[in-house]
Amino acid sequence: MQAKQLNWLPLGFVLSYHVLLIALLPFVIGELNAAAWAGFLLTYVLGGLTITAGYHRLYAHNAYQAHPVFEWAVLILSTLAFQWSALMWSHDHRLHHNHVDTDKDPYSVKKGFWHAHMLWLFTYKRQFQPQIVNDLLKNRRVVLQDRYYLLLAIVVNAAVLGIACLFMHPLAALWAVILLRIFAIHHCTWFINSLAHTWGAHTYARELSAVDNAIVAFLTFGEGYHNYHHAFATDYRNGIRWYHFDPTKWLVWTAARIGLASKLRTIQQVRIQKTLVQKDKQLFMERLSKESDALALDLRARIEELSAKFESNATALSRTLRDLRSASEHQRNLLRIEIRRLRRELRATWKAWVSLTRWAANRYAIHA
Repeated sequence: MQAKQLNWLPLGFVLSYHVLLIALLPFVIGELNAAAWAGFLLTYVLGGLTITAGYHRLYAHNAYQAHPVFEWAVLILSTLAFQWSALMWSHDHRLHHNHVDTDKDPYSVKKGFWHAHMLWLFTYKRQFQPQIVNDLLKNRRVVLQDRYYLLLAIVVNAAVLGIACLFMHPLAALWAVILLRIFAIHHCTWFINSLAHTWGAHTYARELSAVDNAIVAFLTFGEGYHNYHHAFATDYRNGIRWYHFDPTKWLVWTAARIGLASKLRTIQQVRIQKTLVQKDKQLFMERLSKESDALALDLRARIEELSAKFESNATALSRTLRDLRSASEHQRNLLRIEIRRLRRELRATWKAWVSLTRWAANRYAIHA
């Protein structure tokens, strides 16, 4: 990298807190009491959750709507993460989704793990495109936070430091509640761009670099279910299974129950499966078209048959559910019986599809 290409402000900031973390450790190690670790954990959770629930799912993807009180909580507490304004964060993140894995992706993993992790910050020349965030430019709260971000971040973090100094040595407060917290939030966020595009499962979209990684999900309040997120970005959930660790989803759901959030967007299971069948069919047919053995020909026919059957049943189920809304009571009973039958058919077809494509992927090395 040439010197003239570097963004000195983010480079200097990131380098400074890394150096200070190491340099101050010998002086604070004996002062790190329970209050210091509790302060770190509390500010890490607040800063991290306001990025995932606010910057990411609310502003970047419009996955739900929020009450102004909730928005202000997000816009103020997110300064604990030091990831700049919600407007600029969302702008760059939408570019990432629009151009994922291409040269126009600001933090494309195709340019290397460390580029995606953090090096992009030091060379990225943002060319602000208002049309990408036109909806956010109409939000006075978002615009105000963008205009006064640095002042707001300094005030919030100074207040946090002052409160922390009441319970611990000032150097311990600076090290644990400021420096270590920023370090942890930054690297865990960056893991989503690097590790969650490198190591994990292509559960929903084999063609994407994004993967589902439970370890990253644990560190980032649910953001590690990244393959699902890239496949269905408008869903307010990233972890859609009951056992998925997704505190961000739980926070938004709870906010909706008490009137601080509304219009939570979700993707229906049948639609998810239908999309997966369509994507996988295209991927497998392209790969198997290069094979001329009898097994490949049989697999292509089986894939065509199963995908057509799933598509037909999914369409029929959607139509029947639609009919149910305006049916008479007698018709409703008949339609409910038909709905149960179609759902059984879909479950059986989906199970057969997963089994077939999993075997075919291993047999012919069909992966993302």
